[in-house]
Amino acid sequence: MTALQTIERKTGTSEPTAAIIWMHGLGADANDFVSLVPELDLRSKAGAIIPIRFVFPNAPTMPVTINGGMAMRAWYDILHLDIGGAGSAGRPREDEKGLRAAQAMVDALIDAEVARGIPASRILLAGFSQGAAMTLMTGLRQPARLAGLIALSGYLPLGPLLAAERHAVNHDVPIFMAHGTFDPVVRLERAMQSRDQLIKLGYHVDWHTYPMQHSVCGEEVAAISSFLRRVLDPG
Repeated sequence: MTALQTIERKTGTSEPTAAIIWMHGLGADANDFVSLVPELDLRSKAGAIIPIRFVFPNAPTMPVTINGGMAMRAWYDILHLDIGGAGSAGRPREDEKGLRAAQAMVDALIDAEVARGIPASRILLAGFSQGAAMTLMTGLRQPARLAGLIALSGYLPLGPLLAAERHAVNHDVPIFMAHGTFDPVVRLERAMQSRDQLIKLGYHVDWHTYPMQHSVCGEEVAAISSFLRRVLDPG
């Protein structure tokens, strides 16, 4: 498996004690959320900036069905416009093979951070849209307990398989989910279905909605900051 190219940013003045692997959406790249780092309020209760390494990976380039087969950066193929919706008999119309391959890539990024000295319990997965789907796909199946999951404007992929495939060690992992009420790409209803399924399985979901489309807003950034401080600096 080829290692993914990444961009890294650090916060604080000391060596990182935590890592956040942040995955972009369809057609974007690793640069997409780099500018968000300085906007986050990452001050600990003691007043110092929490030393975090942000890792922004580039997804592979592949043909994407809904874009007429045009090649672009994608974590997996999108087969139809009803993203995450179900086909006949309720079976998901999803690129399961691509999702599994991308999961392995994200697992490798987690392993790389552990090898660099960051314990899994101090590693978060985060992502937007397709990146949010990969956050939930990978994080809930991870055999090592993670610090948290942040899923922005996304959904739960391969939902019917999660109950059998999830790993018990992450049964109580904190999950932050946020969505725009006017999102035309991943419908709010789809995100709410994902939230409800997670809650039904016993996960705690910190759920937020904002009057926006398929994007990120300032109020959402403040909520993300609060979530990160809570899971990384519990006090």
